[in-house]
Amino acid sequence: MPVDLGSRSWEQLFARHVAGDTGDEITAILDQAGSTDAIALSGGFPHPDTFPRAALAESFPRVIGDPAALQYGPTAGLPGLRDWFAGRLGAQEGVRPGDGELMITSGGMEGLGLITRCLLDAGDRVVVEGPTFFGALVGFQRAQAQVDAVPVDSEGLDVPALERLLRERPGAAPKLVYVIPDHQNPTGLSLSVERRRELVALARRYGMLIVEDVAYRELGFDGELRPSLWALAPDVVAQVGTFAKTFTPGIRMGWIAAPAPLIAQLVRAKQNTDQCTGALGQLLLEDYGRSGRFDQGIAFSRTFYRARRDLMTAALGAHLPEEMRFTRPGGGFFSWVTAPGHVDTVALQARALAEKVTYVPGRAFYPDARGGNELRLAFSRVPDEKISEGVRKLAGVLAQAAGLRGAR
Repeated sequence: MPVDLGSRSWEQLFARHVAGDTGDEITAILDQAGSTDAIALSGGFPHPDTFPRAALAESFPRVIGDPAALQYGPTAGLPGLRDWFAGRLGAQEGVRPGDGELMITSGGMEGLGLITRCLLDAGDRVVVEGPTFFGALVGFQRAQAQVDAVPVDSEGLDVPALERLLRERPGAAPKLVYVIPDHQNPTGLSLSVERRRELVALARRYGMLIVEDVAYRELGFDGELRPSLWALAPDVVAQVGTFAKTFTPGIRMGWIAAPAPLIAQLVRAKQNTDQCTGALGQLLLEDYGRSGRFDQGIAFSRTFYRARRDLMTAALGAHLPEEMRFTRPGGGFFSWVTAPGHVDTVALQARALAEKVTYVPGRAFYPDARGGNELRLAFSRVPDEKISEGVRKLAGVLAQAAGLRGAR
């Protein structure tokens, strides 16, 4: 098969913003999802046992008769679903989106993509957490934005460090700050309430939009629900969410709650992507939500994933060398491991795979060369009996590479 197209190569045809693209991590993780011979600690997939199969089977006969079920729908989302979910946000957050302040998307990734498309030109500045979700990071880089990563610690994004960055680089302020304040991907850490308020104040002072990714917000293990950034400051925050972890990823759906002028522009952009989110899935979600089972499903998921978190952190504590650190997440799907500085987690992937275990190297989560000695582990979908085995195998690989004893 020819690798070129006539007199020009494919590389010459590709747009400049995809030249040198580094967005292969998601593809690799999805490919690993079908593997049966390795313990996949790499992919943050929800577990099938949390999917509401019985409820969907009951909903389908009711929903399929609706004339809207198989038809195109409004680009912003079906009115019934938006009404139910706006009410739920109002009850949970103390703030209900007003008219034109909420739209339904085809997953959280589409929401992030729409915001990137509508706000960022080449050269615009963006601030992210370091580390951050690589799906968002790749999107910002494809838009040819200048991306600065601010460190995180036990209280989440280091907001004082962000303030210093803004003071020391007094040129054009970043257009947006992207944060995952609750049970962050990849570290599992959460932003403290005090820092949430400080971040909002900075956004208002510098005219920045906060893009708040709440993918794991409802999967907290201790019952605490800190105020969302959107609830604190709906005038300067765009909240991007997904139903993949609380409903099912097979029905691609998410939402954006944001100021009306931004939502209007995002709706225009969506008309040129998928035009509208699938109506059948929206009707199924609304029926599920109004039945009262939505909150029951979330309660089950919290208990389910808490047990898996406990298994993973217990295994990490038992098998990792003392010189290595890991996070104990208060929710979500992930723990973050930090090895000594000379360990290269990219180079170790092949060795780990030979031991039949996978992970995601830390460099994927930074816009620069950081993270070489870090990695992300997911506990959400691995069978219970495999979590400890996978951690034990990986700890052996890491200990050997670091020249350390293999257990604490």
